[in-house]
Amino acid sequence: MSGEYRTQIVSDLAAIGRARWDALLAADADASVFLRYDVLLALHETGCAAPRAGWAPQFLTLWRGDTLAGAVPLYAKGHSYGEYVFDWAWAEAYQRAGTPYYPKWLAAVPFTPVTGTRLIAADAAARAALADALVALAQGADLSSLHVLFTPRDQAELLRARGLLLREGLQFHWRNAGYADFDAFLAQLAQPKRKKIRAERRKVAEAGVTLLRKVGAAIGDDDWQFFFRCYTHTYRTHWSTPYLNLAFFRRLGQTMPEHLLLVLALRDGMPIAASLGVFDVAAPTRRLYGRYWGALEEVSCLHFESCYYQMIEFAIEQRIDVFEGGAQGAHKLARGLDPVPTWSAHWIADAQMRAAIARFVDRERDSVEHTIDELNEHRAFRSASVDR
Repeated sequence: MSGEYRTQIVSDLAAIGRARWDALLAADADASVFLRYDVLLALHETGCAAPRAGWAPQFLTLWRGDTLAGAVPLYAKGHSYGEYVFDWAWAEAYQRAGTPYYPKWLAAVPFTPVTGTRLIAADAAARAALADALVALAQGADLSSLHVLFTPRDQAELLRARGLLLREGLQFHWRNAGYADFDAFLAQLAQPKRKKIRAERRKVAEAGVTLLRKVGAAIGDDDWQFFFRCYTHTYRTHWSTPYLNLAFFRRLGQTMPEHLLLVLALRDGMPIAASLGVFDVAAPTRRLYGRYWGALEEVSCLHFESCYYQMIEFAIEQRIDVFEGGAQGAHKLARGLDPVPTWSAHWIADAQMRAAIARFVDRERDSVEHTIDELNEHRAFRSASVDR
């Protein structure tokens, strides 16, 4: 590490402060809205991503004098929940070998499968120094591994050059081609896909359901309470426990309302379902992220309407470039979202385990790339020569 920099582990973002943290984000073109000080602090202070929940913040920071030159959102993690890059099989292999897998290092935004900078830096020199410091930290600690999730490809390559393994994943994103409205978007789809979407929207309308979009300060506390009720109900319906609490969502509503979109589904004037999106129109690429959904009543196709079609309509109206539909879900392909690769980088301390995991990620990467090629052959959009 260059003598120009010093490193420091920070367990409380308040020690850095909003001004320093968000100034560093503003200097990094790959920073997402989910890395904002208010988001991370809310996750920590409401207990969602806190030591008692298995997330111990240990942010690696890089300083040039008194100036914050770089940072990694880093956690000492006691489990693999809330990550969306699954390593349960790796943990099981460690258990069979009688070797502890947890705790491990995790560089990520908790509960957020969104690509964005993980080596947050003001310039290339600081990013390289930060990568060196991160690897040195992993090598010098008594933890099994380091996992840098949903990182941009160039940062993944920077880490691969320092010995980390690259893992490829798959998501589905919608891209705005400058559509005038939703019908203009539908006009670019193959006729069967266009017909299917119209039929799904018609089913929701025929069920007596209307949709209402609220943005920013228009989202009141009653809305947050209802949304949280839907969110927890859907998790419990699937025999799962929600990661986030009402205090967290309320904090977002108070500290960054200008980034929030709430879609409410109403029947007979009463809300029955809700979905939440987060958007950033100040970023170089304007993005909308579909995040959470829940329903108190079952209505055919309401999930598609609330989580995809309403979000796409909003993106078109606001001239948002990309709508990210969240983790997984090949069904999104038929609704105008396209496959895109995601990247993560992994350092494994044990040499034998590293060799086995390296073979696994090589096979997995080949499989993901083959899947993306196949999916691209079945995009919802009509070809240049068909269905004109």
